[in-house]
Amino acid sequence: MSQPRLFYFLSFLLLVFTFTDAIAQDPKYPSEITVSQDGNGNYKTIQEAVNSIRDLGEKQVIINIKNGIYKEKLIIPSWKTNMKLIGESKDKTIITNNDYSGKLVTRGKDDFGLSKMSTYTSYTVLIQGNDVSIENLTIINSAGRVGQAVALHVEGDRFIAKNCNISGNQDTLYAATENSRQFYSDCFIEGTTDFIFGKSTVVFQNCEIKSLSDSYITAASTSKNQAYGFVFFNCRITAEEKVSKVYLGRPWRPYAKTVFIDCELGKHILPEGWNPWKGDKMFPDKENTTFYAEYKSVGLGASPKTRLIWTKQLSTKEAKQYTMKNILNGPDKWNPLTNK
Repeated sequence: MSQPRLFYFLSFLLLVFTFTDAIAQDPKYPSEITVSQDGNGNYKTIQEAVNSIRDLGEKQVIINIKNGIYKEKLIIPSWKTNMKLIGESKDKTIITNNDYSGKLVTRGKDDFGLSKMSTYTSYTVLIQGNDVSIENLTIINSAGRVGQAVALHVEGDRFIAKNCNISGNQDTLYAATENSRQFYSDCFIEGTTDFIFGKSTVVFQNCEIKSLSDSYITAASTSKNQAYGFVFFNCRITAEEKVSKVYLGRPWRPYAKTVFIDCELGKHILPEGWNPWKGDKMFPDKENTTFYAEYKSVGLGASPKTRLIWTKQLSTKEAKQYTMKNILNGPDKWNPLTNK
């Protein structure tokens, strides 16, 4: 090939590669976004940032959220995937709302009638998209002790929360769906009644779980098909000073599964440990199918000899089956510890 032809050929290739790269790095969809209430970011609200992300995007997008109190009812729908929300600092980057079950709301702009919210619509943050993670954030439902009022409601698969505060009263954290796997690391979660509840397969690692009243911590609704429900590793189970009568859990549905492994239990945990949730007319004998277990609990609330007879103290061999791989892996071999 002559030199002029070679020059034009190479110039053409350079033009093609430049054009291809421009498409791949579409400026409309940056890989990193900043939210700041003072206007020094890409958006002033978190919802605007989420809405801007490419639908069903295959590349992860990072949303950096500057310190501030974001009074939002944040929704990450199923078509918004592969994103990481990172707060500037856990205690100063706050998402808050105050909806609750039974609250009257207008039906819509063209319908001036009123309807009541339910537990399932009371969330401050709703995550339906897959492969979403949050870090260094505080999520609050500030409705108070008015009944069910969810702070964080998660339906998406492969969800991760690291170093977050999740705060409310009744029904604080709703780990909702059977096909959702969730991982909470170094988080603080507080509430009153059934404040960790739902059907998902969830691992809590190195978390503090704080009871704000005499009541129940968990209310799993694990299905018969699931091998695992809620599993707590190396967690601290704490309470407000005047709280003295708390159960580790009660079964929302008959195949509820909840296990505490190597956890420190405060003196507020009752000697029997668990509750069968009697009085449920549809499922009157849930203790026959529920799986509640502990392994090497320590602290003033650890009392294996006084636990209800139908609950279990795992053997060392049985406890070895509770690994991240066995609980969360699935056919896609998901490992949240290596997730970036």
